[in-house]
Amino acid sequence: MSNQQEEYNYKLQLPDDAKDNRVLMHSCCAPCAGDLMERMKVSGIDVTIFFYNPNIHPKKEYEIRKEENIRFAEKLGIPFVDADYDVQNWFKRAKGMEWEPERGIRCTKCFDMRFERTALYAYENGFSTITSSLGISRWKNMDQINDCGIRAAKNYDGVSYWTYNWRKAGGAARMYEIAKREEFYKQEYCGCIFSLRDSNNWRVKNGREEIKIGEEFYKEVDIDPNLTK
Repeated sequence: MSNQQEEYNYKLQLPDDAKDNRVLMHSCCAPCAGDLMERMKVSGIDVTIFFYNPNIHPKKEYEIRKEENIRFAEKLGIPFVDADYDVQNWFKRAKGMEWEPERGIRCTKCFDMRFERTALYAYENGFSTITSSLGISRWKNMDQINDCGIRAAKNYDGVSYWTYNWRKAGGAARMYEIAKREEFYKQEYCGCIFSLRDSNNWRVKNGREEIKIGEEFYKEVDIDPNLTK
């Protein structure tokens, strides 16, 4: 038995409406996706990563997050779909909501955008089940994410959104363990230009330096996930 199999001493069960064992998983980043990727792999689920995140800003940050996800996908032998960075689509959708708080309506529009494209790809490529790594983060509203995923999947016959709670069975803690083990890039804000602005405003107000793109990586010495955002 491999170390991964020993760590994941149970198998995931796909939802009853899954037509086969294939899952198209929308991934926001390697740290959030790592546990899902390992858990599905060990459970014998044929998972494919779908990376569609045009909200991420700047482009340098986007490329780093994408390359980290590709690195881990290649390590596990998981197919990786690199979708478009059509950032203007995001700015068009976010217009008028630039000052909305995180977890508000702007985030709903962001999830809708990403899941709509995920569901379309699933429909066009024969996937009956989609899910996302977004819900594993304690910084996100899981109900908000699930509602967006279900709504996107309903647009296509034969496609459903898997609302599994990825935080349970130690998932929320294991995502940090994997991130440290793999020394993933440590993003310090959600991703969009507005969250970068708000995060930097908070840092300056609290006497901290502004975020430096591409400099922070998880290390084995990192201890407390509550200090990481």
